[in-house]
Amino acid sequence: MNWREHIYHFGHVGSPLVITARVARLLLLAFVVTFLTARIIVFLIAEQYLPNLFLFVGETHVHHLNYGIYLLSFVGLLLLLLRPKGWGLYLATIGYGIGLALTFDEFGMWLFLGGSYNNHLSFDAIVIAASLLTLLVLATTVEEFHPRHWVLAATIAVLVLVLSALAFLAHSQGIMAKVFSIRGL
Repeated sequence: MNWREHIYHFGHVGSPLVITARVARLLLLAFVVTFLTARIIVFLIAEQYLPNLFLFVGETHVHHLNYGIYLLSFVGLLLLLLRPKGWGLYLATIGYGIGLALTFDEFGMWLFLGGSYNNHLSFDAIVIAASLLTLLVLATTVEEFHPRHWVLAATIAVLVLVLSALAFLAHSQGIMAKVFSIRGL
């Protein structure tokens, strides 16, 4: 089955367990990639390697938490009203993973509405959410895995290891404190 057929059949071919496993793997991949991308972009902007790409309304910085909330709301409505399959479910799953990552990346702001990354709650929330999604992915039976599943599982494992190594390195270099306490945003 090529990738187009895989996406076309996404969400309606296979047992409920197989469908859930496919959705969970894609959701986790979108979540981890979005978190890494968002964190790297914020760091590069803070260190002035990238120009200020943040959206401002007047003098108010619109955090990516807001993009995540809007995306989660839109995808939730889409899933409730249309109940898509195939391409629609595939795109909704990616959108949900992106929205989830953008929202949880600024989890500390949910509790402390001061407008900055003033604690490690956001990183902790990401690790917990990614762990729960990983448990959902691993809940499938290994007997039903195809070679592409092993490739995806290995890719996710590598991404989690890279994220963990970057977090450890950043923490030991004091970079985490800098990234999570950006001033003026």
